[in-house]
Amino acid sequence: MSECTLKKVTEHSPEEIERVKEWINTEDYKEKNFDRKALVVNPAHACQPLGAQMVATAFEGSLPFVHGSQGCASYFRSTFSRHYREPAAATCDAMTEDGAVFGGQNNLFEGLENAYALYKPKMMPVYTTCMPEVIGDDLTAFIRNAKLQGHIPEELPTPYANTPSFNGTHIHGYDSMMLAILKYLTEGQKVEGKCTGKLNLIPGFDGNTGNTREYKRLLEAMDIPYTVMADTSEVFDTPCDGTYKLYAGGTKLEDAAESINGKATISLQKYSTLTTMKWIGKEYSGAIETMPMPFGVKKTDEFLMKLSEMFGKPIPEKLKEERGLAVDAMTDAHQYLHGKKFAVVGDPDYLIGIVSFLLEMGAIPHHVLCSRATKKFSKEMQALLDSSPFGQGCTVYINKDLWHMRSLLVTDPVDGIIGDTHAKWAARDAKIPLFRIGFPIIDRVNLHRSPVIGYQGAINILTMIANKFLDIKDETCEDQWFEMMR
Repeated sequence: MSECTLKKVTEHSPEEIERVKEWINTEDYKEKNFDRKALVVNPAHACQPLGAQMVATAFEGSLPFVHGSQGCASYFRSTFSRHYREPAAATCDAMTEDGAVFGGQNNLFEGLENAYALYKPKMMPVYTTCMPEVIGDDLTAFIRNAKLQGHIPEELPTPYANTPSFNGTHIHGYDSMMLAILKYLTEGQKVEGKCTGKLNLIPGFDGNTGNTREYKRLLEAMDIPYTVMADTSEVFDTPCDGTYKLYAGGTKLEDAAESINGKATISLQKYSTLTTMKWIGKEYSGAIETMPMPFGVKKTDEFLMKLSEMFGKPIPEKLKEERGLAVDAMTDAHQYLHGKKFAVVGDPDYLIGIVSFLLEMGAIPHHVLCSRATKKFSKEMQALLDSSPFGQGCTVYINKDLWHMRSLLVTDPVDGIIGDTHAKWAARDAKIPLFRIGFPIIDRVNLHRSPVIGYQGAINILTMIANKFLDIKDETCEDQWFEMMR
């Protein structure tokens, strides 16, 4: 074997390689790139079960249960572990070829029984991957049979969601699992005339635990009692005290059950809670509202004013001072962002928030790309761009991927790109900085702990972007322009 000569299937000369490298940076290639239909390259989204796992993890004593293959479960767990740098607990019934042929009921029975015996969860939300969805496994019957045959206790909460990986994205899986859990826990809990006096806050699919903590801080500053559903802040951001807690934090099950009698319910992500909020609007008591994520000053103002209106609470002086600090920081640093062109990629709700912030700063969100979105989102984003002189000439791209974004960056350059870690290859090829906001961020540390919403979030984003531009100026300028003051 050591004497064998390997022959490549195809061989290209160095000249041909260089020619292609130059060609993929041209308008001609961009036109061909945007014409492709049957291939996705580096999508800026994950699959439904990953979103379902975020919800399933974020309730007290809850053990996520994947009805599907071991490889799928490992992918979801590893993605969360890499982003948060925390263990991401979940189990699965490890379907293989037998399950694909005969159905996965026996796998589910054994998996549920073992998981309950070993880990004693208070709740086991079940969600699916591609294989059981393709063969048509009936989770309603399977889970009912598991309880009838004594594999798990009858009283164990086992909400389930159908989350096929080949359809939708992580935000749709989040929506489906949230709806399933709330339906299950609130069944029979609604009491006519009863009011908990609480706000039910649904942050939506958000990989930033700092955001959740910031929501809580704002509510506590306004003296508003609340239940966050689903609360990941202590699940994926726990202290290192030498003891591993399998079920750290999460929304208390009794609080979730009582949420149906709340004073008000607010979702802060329209597109990741569409079906959940439609159902809540029919079933829940109190005021129901869906609002954009409070990025920047204007959106934060709107959020706090809505809370004040719903609960009859004045805006405290402390938050007014924070607003002033944010405005002062924006005034001090606006010249470093004003007129700069950006490409932005991410989930629909995050994109609306980020673009709102950029427009406030006089920055230009030149390319806005969402790899899975509807025409309704496109129209909403376009209306937001049209509302500002800095949005003129900007373009919204839906159902495109990061290879499309690369073509945009090299043929119509911008000063920076905002998105998650997956955008780093396009940023590198275009020789521009990547500002990491979104999910997942697996090549930098602790960014998920710094809020990007609220007045403090506005300061954090502004500081990150402005200082990076100043770093680049220092690193690239000639000696005579290497100034002490910037």
